[in-house]
Amino acid sequence: MSYTNLECLRARAEFPALDRQVNGHPIAFLDGPGGTQVPNCVLEAITAAYVERNANFDGQFATSRQVGLAVAEARHAVADLIGASNGSEISFGANMTTLNFSLSRALGRDLKPGDEVVITELDHEANRGPWLRLRDHGVVVREIKLNPSGHLDEEDFARQISPRTRIIAMGLASNALGSVPPLVKAKEICEKIGSKLVVDAVHYAAHFPMDVDALGVDYLLCSAYKFYGPHIGILYAKDGLLDKIDTDHLRTQKSHAPYRIETGTLNHAAIAGVTAAIEYISQWGSGSSRRERLLSAMADIHDYEVELARYYYESLLSIRGVQVWGPAFDGAPRAPTVSLSMDGHRPETIASVLGDSGLQVWHGHFYALKVLEVLQLVDSGGLLRVGISMYNTRAEIDRLLQSLAKIANEEG
Repeated sequence: MSYTNLECLRARAEFPALDRQVNGHPIAFLDGPGGTQVPNCVLEAITAAYVERNANFDGQFATSRQVGLAVAEARHAVADLIGASNGSEISFGANMTTLNFSLSRALGRDLKPGDEVVITELDHEANRGPWLRLRDHGVVVREIKLNPSGHLDEEDFARQISPRTRIIAMGLASNALGSVPPLVKAKEICEKIGSKLVVDAVHYAAHFPMDVDALGVDYLLCSAYKFYGPHIGILYAKDGLLDKIDTDHLRTQKSHAPYRIETGTLNHAAIAGVTAAIEYISQWGSGSSRRERLLSAMADIHDYEVELARYYYESLLSIRGVQVWGPAFDGAPRAPTVSLSMDGHRPETIASVLGDSGLQVWHGHFYALKVLEVLQLVDSGGLLRVGISMYNTRAEIDRLLQSLAKIANEEG
């Protein structure tokens, strides 16, 4: 089964938020990179968690045991989504940023003054800020340059690597420009010099089938609310690695993976929603196992989203005064995320006009502030971003294009 316009219409019926209106206009959620809507099954799973097993785990009573089983099942579900070997490689936290601060502090304790961490100018601040803080302890943090095309400068990539490189931290896909950087190059470098590879898959996980073994990463972070789940962060740590680093955890916490980096009581209801979201995605695929169904579903949904994003991207090129930022849809890997600027119009003003008619898009820097600084777009208000999700339609994109063309023809 492939994911087509017909499947999209079927999917839409399962997202109650899509029935809402703004000022008499049907809502179009075109802000997926900032967070997707959730299907009924996720809402039901979260409600059931509160009603049926609202307890902490490790207790000797029924609801506590049920919580433990539910959390374990969520770890296995995430492992199936990303291709991890088992659920013990999956940890949960409040959000990706919090988990990455915890991870960077833990890895930083093994670094000596003069050791180097390499990050990129393309990344979300959640995969820059935690590593930049290590400079306070004498760690050298180098940055790979971003080209105006939206791609990393591969020659500069090579220049930033040295025998003292201990960690490369980079995103799998840009939430601002849709670019997909050269992870294979990073993997080869890490294997050659023995450094660790940490990747931010928050934007990538929502749009691409994943296989962490094939990617060759040591640590991977993502967020369930980008793939139709609740607000919760996820950390993958390759088997055996988490047990070797000095994480912040209480002496009362289990000191082995996956618990070693989890602080305090987890959000058990949200974790139940993670499982439901992954099960929901898997129903759109084919195969005998959940892993096979997820790979199939994510590949088909990716094709649908990219085709719709390509249509939007190419249509924008004919609107007066619009500049589209980021790589073209030329067959290379790319996320279905398209950002633009418009002569004479600030992004927040455009977003406000669109929002009043139910077209919900994002404006500004999207926490990828360095990208906007490099492209010299901060003073003009950043970019206007549209992100395609599995429930978006051609009709919504046509509405958006008509509105943008109307705005472009008005005086700024």
